[in-house]
Amino acid sequence: MARINLILLALLTACALGLVTSQDKTRKLFAELEREQEQAKQLDVEWGQLQLEQSTWAMHARVEKIARERLHMSEPDAKRTQIVMPAAAGSGR
Repeated sequence: MARINLILLALLTACALGLVTSQDKTRKLFAELEREQEQAKQLDVEWGQLQLEQSTWAMHARVEKIARERLHMSEPDAKRTQIVMPAAAGSGR
């Protein structure tokens, strides 16, 4: 009888240690999940800011201003503008 009690005690101890180890691992994984979710939120905010910045940099008026000021570009005169139609458009295809 004492032998069975010792075996049951050892089995109970092993189960308790397994439970504690499992709970500790679960807590660590949950904390890591929360950190990753927070990082994902921060990355979403940064992505939104980058999209806003990109749209600002690509505004037509800004591009035109830089072309005029830095590159000394200007629109050609209407007399110098020539419209070329594709060859397929004239043949009716």
